[in-house]
Amino acid sequence: MASWKSPWWLLIWMVFMHSTLLQTTAEKSPGAYFLPEFALSPQGSFLEDTTGEQFLTYRYDDQTSRNARSDEDKDGNWDAWGDWSDCSRTCGGGASYSLRRCLTGRNCEGQNIRYKTCSNHDCPPDAEDFRAQQCSAYNDVQYQGRYYEWLPRYNDPAAPCALKCHARGQNLVVELAPKVLDGTRCNADSLDMCISGICQAVGCDRQLGSDAKEDNCGVCAGDGSTCRLVRGQSKSHVSPEKRKF
Repeated sequence: MASWKSPWWLLIWMVFMHSTLLQTTAEKSPGAYFLPEFALSPQGSFLEDTTGEQFLTYRYDDQTSRNARSDEDKDGNWDAWGDWSDCSRTCGGGASYSLRRCLTGRNCEGQNIRYKTCSNHDCPPDAEDFRAQQCSAYNDVQYQGRYYEWLPRYNDPAAPCALKCHARGQNLVVELAPKVLDGTRCNADSLDMCISGICQAVGCDRQLGSDAKEDNCGVCAGDGSTCRLVRGQSKSHVSPEKRKF
């Protein structure tokens, strides 16, 4: 039987301790937390560049962004932007992200993650509301020893991107998750969407960071010149025969 002091067992012990340390560090890191839809998603605040795309300060060096790109695609000390991820939703407006890597091994100036909207076509009329889907996912999970049917709680100005649900038939409102999934509407009557727990503006053009709004004619970013207001009285065209009782 091999001794615990032998180099072989020492090597196994060192590998085990190293992997355990990495796992513990990742779980306790204040700069990132786990999201099922986007894997590692950073804490930070969004910034906007001149193109209207939204960026989020991000310090995690994702090795998956090491795709070969031409030198023309690179920006200073940054590697080229990676491919866009799959959309967080299949309809109704979701979010996709792209990463780039700092080539110097130090903190590069700028952001290494960016987001854009995707799947902006409407969902089928019979599709369940996205926030409602997330609430109902907890129907099979006990809360304080009981099962509830959870319904979405909309339009919370204090925490629009938290998953707050109320129990059907009960005077009970619970925050079941600190963040809704990316692409969830901040409010029921707005196109603004939550990304990484932050409510982001979405215009009528379905672009992230856009302030475009419909004009009085219902045209997105219009100037109101495509329709005219008609004033007057309308007369009934019901035939005399149909007026008889």
